Amino acid sequence: MKQMMDAIVKPTAGPGLELRQVPVPVPGPGEVLIKIHKTAICGSDVHIYKWNQWAQQHVKPPQVIGHEYVGEIAELGAGVTGFTPGQRVSGEGHITCGHCRNCHTGNIQWCKNTSSVGVDRDGAFAEYVCIPASNVILIDPSLNEDVVAMFDAVGNATHTALMFNLVGEDVLITGAGPVGILAVAIAKYAGARRVVVTDLNDYRLELAKKLGADAAINTGREDLTLAMKEQGLVEGFDVGFEMSGSGAALRQMIGVMRNGGKISLLGLGNGPVQMDMNQIIGKGLTLQGIYGRKMDNWHQMSYMVQGGLDLTPAITHRFHYTDFEKGFEAMHSGMSGKVILDWTTKKEEPAE
Repeated sequence: MKQMMDAIVKPTAGPGLELRQVPVPVPGPGEVLIKIHKTAICGSDVHIYKWNQWAQQHVKPPQVIGHEYVGEIAELGAGVTGFTPGQRVSGEGHITCGHCRNCHTGNIQWCKNTSSVGVDRDGAFAEYVCIPASNVILIDPSLNEDVVAMFDAVGNATHTALMFNLVGEDVLITGAGPVGILAVAIAKYAGARRVVVTDLNDYRLELAKKLGADAAINTGREDLTLAMKEQGLVEGFDVGFEMSGSGAALRQMIGVMRNGGKISLLGLGNGPVQMDMNQIIGKGLTLQGIYGRKMDNWHQMSYMVQGGLDLTPAITHRFHYTDFEKGFEAMHSGMSGKVILDWTTKKEEPAE
């Protein structure tokens, strides 16, 4: 008889999620079974909940969702070495083929055959998840599990922020969503002189300030160029992180970059975005697309947190996994940062 577990499942093609009993996965050769402690809700999980166009194109219900987590090794599949049950771990959510050109050259973040945990295969919003041993990341036991649970998102922010040198540079971040505000803290830790964040959500702009933003501008009613003068910027921003996916935000960013500036593009839009090529060429701007994480980002973010990088202000809500609807409600509202779900205990059934 199969062992069963609780899991948050996309049951059918349509809005919503369900808490269901599903079989505990069995690790095959080269795989590791992980017992989940904490998970974090990602924006892509919200897309799956709402069943938007992206979700409809990528997810095939019924499926366990979720890809941000921390836990411990429960069982090793045949042939796995270098790990032992009980070790604290997380996991890289992009499972790559290992044999394409990018995989062979160490650029697995660009593997054309990527399979994503919680999107293309069962995910981590469950008591257990199973992934290849090559994707398992050992976690220092001293690290806060709530912070580690969101390391997948922190990795996106790290990849975006550390793509270009930030020491003494002035940085513009368009989009104060959870990854955007995490990038604020990383940019300041990495040596940026000024970090300015723009958004239309006052709640998240306040969170950006808590993470270290020097200025947080609601571009719906405030003048970005005035804020630049107040922050002492003369020629424009040196580095930009576009985190919103908004064409208007990207166009504004291009307009306020200094000549020779560099832009990391992480935000995914809902469709094609128009840009002024004359500005990009005339200013000599560098635009770099960012996707996922480099494996080295896992080590970088672990060491930064060990070195004093405080990401806890980005966490605004914590719930037991059985209250996942409350967590998604917080994310839907826009009045949240990162939301953590606790899987370390089961809620007792109410007495009759």
